This record gives sequence, structure tokens and C-alpha cells, in this order.
Amino acid sequence: MKKNGYMDDGNITLLAKGVNLKGEIKVEGTVRIDGCLDGDVHTKGEVIVGEDGVVKGTITAGSLISSGRIKATVTAAERVQLFKSAILIGEVHSPVMVMEEGAKFQGVCDMGATVWPEEAPRLPDNVCDINQHRGRPLALIGKESDM
Repeated sequence: MKKNGYMDDGNITLLAKGVNLKGEIKVEGTVRIDGCLDGDVHTKGEVIVGEDGVVKGTITAGSLISSGRIKATVTAAERVQLFKSAILIGEVHSPVMVMEEGAKFQGVCDMGATVWPEEAPRLPDNVCDINQHRGRPLALIGKESDM
């Protein structure tokens, strides 16, 4: 089955509540963290951090969904979603970031905007901006002396 553009074989890697892990998790599918990870997560799939979950390190994933606490550099190919109980401190690199009211984020978010338009966009030559003509006197069709 294909999910989010990647093959998902239905496998879930679980770091259960009460488990503390120092190290690195590298998998293809979904990772659910309800315990404490001091290290890195790498997956093309989804990382889910539960309400009791804590991650300190880096997260590289297809997407991140969090209700827990994260202090990390996050790179998500698709999206980052923070529910109301989530706290994320660090850097986020993702084209989409969604935060539920009550979620907390402190850090830097890069959503891929690389261009800042310095001037207004130019209209095509066959289109006129009516604002440029406001305040100008109308041309008279005929003068009284001509009549």
C-alpha cells in the first residue's frame, strides 16, 4: 500500500511509554514515540509523538504529527502538524506547518520561500492598472468653442 508517496508495509516502530532510548532510529515506515528519545529519527514515513513522548535530537521524516514535547531540528518532506498539547523548540524545515490552538512553538520555521518581491508584479502589456489613471482630468470630447 502506498501512503504519502512512499511504500508503507503497515509496520509501526513503537517506543513505548516509560522507555528511554539514547541513539538513532532508522526505519522505512511509521515511528510512534510515547517514551523518551535522546537522539535521531530517520524515516520516509510518519513520526508520531504522543502526549507523553519526548524527543531531543533530530527528526527527518515524511511527516511529523506531535502531541508531545520536541526539542530538535525537524525536517519533514510533506508536513508538520502540532496538536494543542504539543511543544516544539528548535528548527522546522517543511513545506507545510499546521498548529492547533494551544500548541507552542519556539524557533525558526523554513517553509521554502526563497524569493521576496521587491516591487509590485508587472501587469502584461495589454492590461492597464486603473489606479494609475485616478486623479487625472478626463479628456474633453469637444470644446465649447467648437460647437
